[in-house]
Amino acid sequence: MTEAVPAIGAGAVIGIVGLGNMGTPMGGNLVAAGFEVRGYDVAPAARTALADAGGTPAESAAEVAAAASVVILMLPNSDVVEAVVGEPSFAEALAAGTVLIDMSSSEPLRTRALAERLAADGVLLVDAPVSGGVSRARTGTLTIMAGGDAGQLDRLAPVFGALGTVTRAGDVGAGHAIKALNNLLSATHLLATSEALIAGERFGLDPAVMLAIINSSSGRSGSTENKWPNFVLSEKYDSGFGLRLMLKDMRIAVALAQQVGTPDALGRGAVALWARAAEALPATADHTEIARWVRGQQEAALPTQPQIRDHSTTRGESA
Repeated sequence: MTEAVPAIGAGAVIGIVGLGNMGTPMGGNLVAAGFEVRGYDVAPAARTALADAGGTPAESAAEVAAAASVVILMLPNSDVVEAVVGEPSFAEALAAGTVLIDMSSSEPLRTRALAERLAADGVLLVDAPVSGGVSRARTGTLTIMAGGDAGQLDRLAPVFGALGTVTRAGDVGAGHAIKALNNLLSATHLLATSEALIAGERFGLDPAVMLAIINSSSGRSGSTENKWPNFVLSEKYDSGFGLRLMLKDMRIAVALAQQVGTPDALGRGAVALWARAAEALPATADHTEIARWVRGQQEAALPTQPQIRDHSTTRGESA
């Protein structure tokens, strides 16, 4: 579908449904870029926060759909996206030519199916999930992974430009696919990093020194460069992205691997461990608290003092 998409520019009305930790600062950045922003969230406090950022709160998702030529969905998962889009009042409010941008972490095959249903009514759906967390949502420097027709995404460039840097991953559904795969990698990195660094601490190594060495070596990752120094060593555990949301994305990625018939043994193993952590930690746990859980697992499994073999004796002597 390449027709009936309005030109997007300063002054256009952009809607947001889902004003959580990410949606509200994104709305503020759109206001700063010259757009008129209408937003809705089930939480009154979130609607107030949007007003404080210069946007106009709405009383329903349908009110947002009726007012905006572009509606951003920033929701927890495909179930919620489909529930909002399938609500009769919302569906009736969507005019032909409206663009829905699903920036949630949704399931790619369900995204494709939803796009096909909406296209029958002249509504365009593109998927554009993000990476970067709350801090980069606030600064408008998110990584945006978009799926959809290249020409349509070009028309949306001013909207994306207010939020971060966009890369087209492919046709609709591609953005959600790469987002899930990225988060599977991120979560697996963080789990492995936590196991390694906590083992090093038990041996007697300084975690800050370990991170300095690893970050100039081949083991470095976003977990060693950002998550461990900023959220784990500080014991803040406040990255703004929940552990259960990370687990949900991991499961999407593993399911995708199974659907396309590729190996997924490591991914399934990581999902199983993250699921155990989710059962043990509070419902509100930040995803960086996986390190806290790993520490608890190691402390429960290992003896009080590390057992380090003395290699100073010569071969043939008893230790």
